[in-house]
Amino acid sequence: MTEYTNEFLKSLLSNVKRVAIVGVSSNPVRPSYFVARYLSLKGFTVIPINPGLAGQTLFGQEVKASLSDIKGPIDMIDIFRRSDAVPAIVDEALGAFPDLKAIWMQIGVMHTDAAQKAEARGVDVVQDRCPKIEYQRLFGELRFGGFNTGIISSKL
Repeated sequence: MTEYTNEFLKSLLSNVKRVAIVGVSSNPVRPSYFVARYLSLKGFTVIPINPGLAGQTLFGQEVKASLSDIKGPIDMIDIFRRSDAVPAIVDEALGAFPDLKAIWMQIGVMHTDAAQKAEARGVDVVQDRCPKIEYQRLFGELRFGGFNTGIISSKL
């Protein structure tokens, strides 16, 4: 697994605002749904991508069938697809968004050749990580047990 410095990840997450999530689900128990929802609640504009849900609304945005259906710039692509789908997604992203800052591949998603292609174009790449987990960890939202219960209590 590639190691990423805290400074690199924090800078990346601080400098992206508009995120396309490829492979988002409308099922609230799926990781792609709660990661997208979390990012939208943190102030990111989340553009959901799923051809089976195209035209519906999630997180205040219309679901698009593909990256090329998005109007305007995207700062980061977050990929919730199998690793073998990554090269086509990276190619589409690099073609559609000349100012793309980052490609993020979720936990378990990796593709060395696609990552190298994106990096050669000046795009930061993170593989096998979750932006929700990293955001919580780096911006002080995780407690000792590794999760945020959302419950305020004076008991220890």
